[in-house]
Amino acid sequence: MALKRLSQLKPVAVLMAFLIAWWVLPVVLKRWVKTGFYEFQAPIFYLESQAEDLQSYWTLRGQSKREMIAAGRDLARENARQSVQLQEARNLAREVERLESILDLPSRPDYHYEVARVAQRDLSAWWQQITIRKGANYNIPVGAAVVYRGGVVGRVREVHAYTSTVELVSSSGFRMAATVLGEDRPVTYQGLINPPFSNPLGEVLNVPADIKHTGGQPLLLVSSPLGGIFPAGLTIGEIVSLAPGSDGFFQRGSVRLNPDLGSLREVAVVIPLYEEEEARTDGD
Repeated sequence: MALKRLSQLKPVAVLMAFLIAWWVLPVVLKRWVKTGFYEFQAPIFYLESQAEDLQSYWTLRGQSKREMIAAGRDLARENARQSVQLQEARNLAREVERLESILDLPSRPDYHYEVARVAQRDLSAWWQQITIRKGANYNIPVGAAVVYRGGVVGRVREVHAYTSTVELVSSSGFRMAATVLGEDRPVTYQGLINPPFSNPLGEVLNVPADIKHTGGQPLLLVSSPLGGIFPAGLTIGEIVSLAPGSDGFFQRGSVRLNPDLGSLREVAVVIPLYEEEEARTDGD
């Protein structure tokens, strides 16, 4: 009877011994083990993402000629629209350079956008992150801003050899400076704990009391020039409600984020040019 009881307690004893051993290990060794385990898993994520792309390719190959002709026509229209917008953006950039030279203003920081494919999504109550298929091999820096056509995606939290982990704007650990569209006073945005299979939400803090949410029309929350790594004017979400804060001077409210965050296929990492110069210098 005693032997049977000891055999039942053996798994618990092994687990306790492992936890104690892990607790007394040096931090450097823990980090090395964690990085090694992740790098061991990374090829699986990469191949799985490549298999999804291959599946999408053969799915498109199986469509009829009529469907492909219609898709090509729609793509041609979209390319024409994008060409016009690109030309307008170039004209605006030249106008900004002209005004800067006239007013003797310092030039705005230049960025390089590194487009990356999403390899894995981890969207749970505690983790709101994605893994992209570019890492140190493309000089992706830790802390870089990540964006897409709809606005802010998040920030790079970890960089590995061939992949990077991006903390989404919906994560409870995400925080950044923002502003209400049309205002120049900064506010604070932070993510919340979002249950799985629900529309992502965030929270805005330190909103001035004179900013009102009336008529059921949501207020657009965008990135602030004080946001550091994020270019100004990028969409974060829509403020759907405002209420007085605990201090009585500022308001706090709920921010509705874009539901496309959970189904992104490609994102762009914002890399300042000085980051690339430093990486190139370190490599040399």
